[in-house]
Amino acid sequence: MEALRTALQPLRPITNALPAPIRDLGVSIIGDTCYKTLILELDPTHPECLKLAISKGLGIGIIGASSIVKVPQIVKLVQSQSSSGISFLSYLLETSSYLISLAYNFRNEFPFSTYGETALILGQNVIITVLVLNYSGRASMAALFVAALATSVVTLFSGGILDMQALSYLQAGAGVLGVASKIPQIAAIYQQGGTGQLSAFTVFNYLAGSLSRIFTTLQEVDDKLILYGFVAGFALNLVLAAQMIYYWNAPSAKARGKMKEAAPIPVAAGQTSAVSSATPKSKGPSTRRRG
Repeated sequence: MEALRTALQPLRPITNALPAPIRDLGVSIIGDTCYKTLILELDPTHPECLKLAISKGLGIGIIGASSIVKVPQIVKLVQSQSSSGISFLSYLLETSSYLISLAYNFRNEFPFSTYGETALILGQNVIITVLVLNYSGRASMAALFVAALATSVVTLFSGGILDMQALSYLQAGAGVLGVASKIPQIAAIYQQGGTGQLSAFTVFNYLAGSLSRIFTTLQEVDDKLILYGFVAGFALNLVLAAQMIYYWNAPSAKARGKMKEAAPIPVAAGQTSAVSSATPKSKGPSTRRRG
C-alpha cells in the first residue's frame, strides 16, 4: 500500500484543483476527514477511510443498478402477457417488507446510500404486482392493492400516527417478511419445473446486491435488525439463483402443454392386430373357369 501511495503522489496537483461542486459532493459522501485523506493527500493506507469509501461506492452502485433491476421483469411480463412462474404472494410480501424498511430507514435518518435502492425497487415491485394480478384475471384486486398501499404509506411515514417504537417492531417483522417473500417464489419454480417469466437479470442482480448490502450495513449502520435481514435474504437469493441455473433450459409450462398436445398417442400391439384382423380382406379375381 505504501508503494501505491508513493505512485499516486504525482496526481495530487490534479486532485487538489478539483472544482468546488465535485469537492462538495465528495465531502458529502465520505466526509471531510476521509476526503482530505483519500482525495487531497491520496493516502490509501488509512483502513477506516478506505472501507468507508468502498462501502459508499458499493451503496451508490447498488442504488444505480436498482433503478433498472426489475425493468427486464416488467418487459417480460408485458411482452408475454402472462404471469406464469411469478408468485403474487412473493411480491406482496416483498413489497410490504420494502415499504416498512423504507419508512424505518427514512425516519431514523440513516445514510441514503445504505437504503436508497429500497425506494426504487419498491416502485418497480408495485408495477410488477399490478401486472401479475391483471394478467391472472384479478384486475379488481389490483385496484384494492394500490389503495391499501397508499394507506400504508401515510401510516408508516407519519410520526403522529405510528411512533418509532411501533415502527421498530414492524421492522423486525419486515425482516421476516423479506425472507418469507422468497419462499413462495422458490416453491412456485419447484412445482412448475421451470422459471417461467422470471428474469435471470433480476435474480442475479438481487444476489449481488444482497451480498453487497451485508458489507455496507456492517460499515455504516449499527442495526442488527437490518443486518440479519440482509444475511437471510442473501441465503434465499442464493437458492433462487441456483434454481435459475438448474432450470435454465427447461421449457415453460405453456411449451410443455403444446408438446403434450403434439405427442402421438401410442397404439398397443394387441390393438393393432385386432384392427388388422377385423378389416376384411379383399378377394382377388378368381382363376376358376366357368363352364
